[in-house]
Amino acid sequence: MNFMAQYSHSKLSTFEQCKLKYKFRYIDKIKPEIEQSIEAFLGSCVHSTLEWLYTLKKDEGKVPSIDDVIVHYTEVWQEGFSEDFLIVKESQGYNYKSYFDMGITFLLNYYMRKYPFNENTLALEKKINFNIGEKNKNYIIGFIDRLVHDLDEDTLEIHDYKTSNFLPSQEKMDADRQLALYSIAIKKEFGHDKKIKLIWHYLAHNTEIHSERTHEELEQLKIDINALIEVIESTSDFPYNKSALCDWCEYKSICPAWGNSPEKIGKDDKIDRFPTLKKYMKE
Repeated sequence: MNFMAQYSHSKLSTFEQCKLKYKFRYIDKIKPEIEQSIEAFLGSCVHSTLEWLYTLKKDEGKVPSIDDVIVHYTEVWQEGFSEDFLIVKESQGYNYKSYFDMGITFLLNYYMRKYPFNENTLALEKKINFNIGEKNKNYIIGFIDRLVHDLDEDTLEIHDYKTSNFLPSQEKMDADRQLALYSIAIKKEFGHDKKIKLIWHYLAHNTEIHSERTHEELEQLKIDINALIEVIESTSDFPYNKSALCDWCEYKSICPAWGNSPEKIGKDDKIDRFPTLKKYMKE
């Protein structure tokens, strides 16, 4: 029986970004003290609201008013909000309200630009799970924010929403791996000759970036991903990689790059599971 390994774009990227973070999250499965940044929470609230909007349009033919959209976003925010969310830019004057207001601005701009949303949406949060390796070994999993069929051009479009303030170059997105991987799955489902467009919505900039991949580029991507997975599965040493991204890392409090250690987390977990141990523990 062949071993089946599942990888997502996030899992692959985490290994490339920092091997120790990969170990904490995917091997040790350590639950971080701070599970989410305010930026990640903002992104999830905006994604959830746009999914709700397009679901109404797709399933019922209804377009909610902009007031209804903002009310829904507010409800999603209030339901999931926690004052424990990490705010990296707090020293720069950002607070929870700053991010809440950002979401409203993103949705207002998007609504005005896309109304009445006649884009022939086929699926929302579409799960993909496909074999990318040899002998049915390596599987890629993920979720497509929105899949669209452009009837005029008979083209499938993979849409992805970004709430980051960073706006990448066209060159960078032409080399982006995530949506390219998703396009491999869509071609498996709809036909290898199907034309597919990759579309990123950078909501903070109220703009879109479009890209496409050739058959040859997708075949090379498969080779590259399988090679990366081989490296991951043969890795036994997981050093940290200190970078500007560390400020947003949920494992910073236990990372040796910052003079911390995961050992304390293990000790506390044992005490939580076996409370009577506490009286035998020395301070």
